Amino acid sequence: MMDILLKLIIVSLCVVVVKPSVIIQRYDDDCVLDPELVEEIASYQNVTKYIVNEIKAGLGHTMYQEYTEFIDKFGARPSGTDVLERSIDHMINLTKSKGLDDVTTEELEVPHWVRIHESASMIQPHLKNIAILGFGPSVSTPPEGITAQAIVINSFEELDKINAKDIQGKIVVFDAHFISYGDTVVYRTQGASKAAKKGAVATLVRSITPFSIYSPHTGAQYYEDNVTKIPTAAITLEDADLMRRLQDEGEKIVLHINMSSTFDTKKSRNTIVDLKGTVHPEKLVIVSGHIDSWDVGQGAMDDGGGMMISWFVPVVLNLLKLKPKRTVRAILWTAEEAGLVGAQAYLNKHMDDLHNINLIMESDEGTFKPLGLDFAGSKKARCIVQEVLKQFAPINKMENSGYPGSDIVIFVRKGVPGASLLNQNEKYYWFHHSEGDTMNVQNINDVIDCSAFWAAFSYVIANLSVDIPRT
Repeated sequence: MMDILLKLIIVSLCVVVVKPSVIIQRYDDDCVLDPELVEEIASYQNVTKYIVNEIKAGLGHTMYQEYTEFIDKFGARPSGTDVLERSIDHMINLTKSKGLDDVTTEELEVPHWVRIHESASMIQPHLKNIAILGFGPSVSTPPEGITAQAIVINSFEELDKINAKDIQGKIVVFDAHFISYGDTVVYRTQGASKAAKKGAVATLVRSITPFSIYSPHTGAQYYEDNVTKIPTAAITLEDADLMRRLQDEGEKIVLHINMSSTFDTKKSRNTIVDLKGTVHPEKLVIVSGHIDSWDVGQGAMDDGGGMMISWFVPVVLNLLKLKPKRTVRAILWTAEEAGLVGAQAYLNKHMDDLHNINLIMESDEGTFKPLGLDFAGSKKARCIVQEVLKQFAPINKMENSGYPGSDIVIFVRKGVPGASLLNQNEKYYWFHHSEGDTMNVQNINDVIDCSAFWAAFSYVIANLSVDIPRT
């Protein structure tokens, strides 16, 4: 069972998790819509202002306080852990306390990787402790650890050019500088197996971040079939730079690493909160974020904020007694960090109902100052969404990265229109998957603004007289 599940995770990671390097398309105003539809969309201006004002006036502050308490109470929520399941129970109870009883869960098997001990040190040319964070689900070192010479490599292309005898028995240090997440994360996800093919005994990877205050960043990696599994972990930018300089200066670098972990599977749940539609309850506008996190930091930014503003959409619309024609469904995905396991399970279970998803949305790249949407869909769909966004100016930017969110991209590839929250997240990867992901990163006004936009936009889409077209 574990081998089968791990293979599924590997496939998911290969196909979905790694956000590709893309050219952002910004749309010009080249849309021609039916004048009656334009008029209808414009008629929502009063109700969108009402939703936004009510959230900013007080409801959003209550939500932010509940968000803070959630993060402080549960902290990190790794896949397969008791704390994750308690946090899910908490959100179910919180939903019902708000007067919305239509909350259900769907159970699934999820990976449960636990780091037990991790340490590293440089032995030559001088003694120095090296901060590391293992990548999940890395294998352990032998109990005595691994002591070996290190070789610093910039890229896979450089690795390919090096003779295997010069890699054999060494620890490969990948020193790839951050270009974009999609360009650079491949060294985390694929580096161990690529180095193992040439005889490396372990890999250390420069953290996937453009900035560091001596902070390693963890994340998912995968092993290729029929390739020796070797331990793999992140190191800080500072230590990667140090090792690069030492190698360039002709110094021999010897490292010692010791890592132990366990891996099995557990039960978890996707959480579904519905505000039933009044006319087309079978049709869905889905808003989502993932409730799990990595085991470092608090998971406040990734993805506590996105999860909370998505959960709040059906809750606040119900509080405001605004029930749209279509069902507004919030999904709190489980085990996203372990390989989109929750989203994939939902897709598999609801494959026959995909035609009823009018729009699927996700917030998983920060809840900083909102800017608009990253949208994926047909031109006509884009034109409708763009028209709706006009009433939220200046939060009306629209882009098409081709990748509107890690969990929802698997739905988009099935033809479902999708959108993610665009926000001013230039510093997102400073804190991503690190101990720095705490409530200190968040700003109450920004999160409330994100929440107000998310809820009001969702309401309009769910209440329009027309579906979001797929062609």
